[in-house]
Amino acid sequence: MPIKSYPYRSIVLVNILAIVPLGYMVRFSPSLPEYIRDPAGSIAYELFWILVAILIYPRADRRLTAIWVCLGSCAIEFLQLYQPPWLQAIRATLPGRLVLGSTFLWSDLPVYFIGSYLGWLWVRWLDRLGFRL
Repeated sequence: MPIKSYPYRSIVLVNILAIVPLGYMVRFSPSLPEYIRDPAGSIAYELFWILVAILIYPRADRRLTAIWVCLGSCAIEFLQLYQPPWLQAIRATLPGRLVLGSTFLWSDLPVYFIGSYLGWLWVRWLDRLGFRL
């Protein structure tokens, strides 16, 4: 059976299901140093959101998707400087902390650009394998 016969969204979903546990394993691995865990987790975060966007909009422009995910991640990073009580309450939950973060770091911004670029390369690679609609 040729690769092209698989539904594109199924392939993207399989990639999402693979990147989530891999991202958490890297981010929270006690055997890896912090200077590897944090950037690797952020790259997995970018890849996850690019894949989710492509899952929802499979015909979306890959480059624009990566750019918007990067800008959104940077916006969320800057949002961490804003700490009203209602937003702090959301960040106190596990989902809130995982999505919104809790501490602003300038060093996260370049990693978002790298992660978005790698995510763009990843979906282009999937497209070149013949999975694109």
